[in-house]
Amino acid sequence: MKNNTINKKEIEKFSKIAEEWWNPEGKFKPLHKFNPIRISYIKENIIKTFNLENKKNPLKNVKILDVGCGGGLLSEPMCRLGAEVTGIDASNKNINVAKIHSKKNDLKINYFCTSPENFKIKDKFDVILNMEIVEHVEDVSFFLKSCNNLLKKNGIMFVATLNKTLKSYIFAIVGAEYILRWLPIGTHEWEKFLKPEELISIQKENDFKLDRIDGMSFNILKDKWSLSDDKSVNYITKFIKN
Repeated sequence: MKNNTINKKEIEKFSKIAEEWWNPEGKFKPLHKFNPIRISYIKENIIKTFNLENKKNPLKNVKILDVGCGGGLLSEPMCRLGAEVTGIDASNKNINVAKIHSKKNDLKINYFCTSPENFKIKDKFDVILNMEIVEHVEDVSFFLKSCNNLLKKNGIMFVATLNKTLKSYIFAIVGAEYILRWLPIGTHEWEKFLKPEELISIQKENDFKLDRIDGMSFNILKDKWSLSDDKSVNYITKFIKN
């Protein structure tokens, strides 16, 4: 059995471009465009599941773990919404960027350079975010199982990733990396993409039930991401821990 989810090649790849995290026109430009739809999806689903009513700080007292947090692109907006946020990433460079940026913006976020299987905690989290990370880890089953150990009963786990289809190969790799140059070439490996049924099956073994699954599509004319019924490229899932 594996006891490590860190893929060194993937960590090196993202460490090399770590200083670009907060540049909206830099190498993470697609994630900056992606962020508004991810934030609203996470926020609305947490509020609905936990019946939260605080208008000013909608996620007040919700303990969130952002796994593979990178430079903090999701951790910071979650913190601004009132959540108690912890971010973990296996790249030391990413964590340093995240720490500096949150300090500059006077945001209290706990950042650690670690992986879920090596992360020791006292209290479990209400919510775990696995956004665009499972396609970069060494062993998806072990990774998700390790995350499961960090989540409370009835907690929420969000997983967003890329479907393993011909369309995803054309759009996410050929289109985004080679033609449009939105992402550095080699950002994604199609073999690591995950079909929704595979993800659901792994999560079922971890005693999670699928609460919802949505596709995410990019409109080139509007230059904007939105939720859609098309799950053939990007999709996002919400699981509840039994």
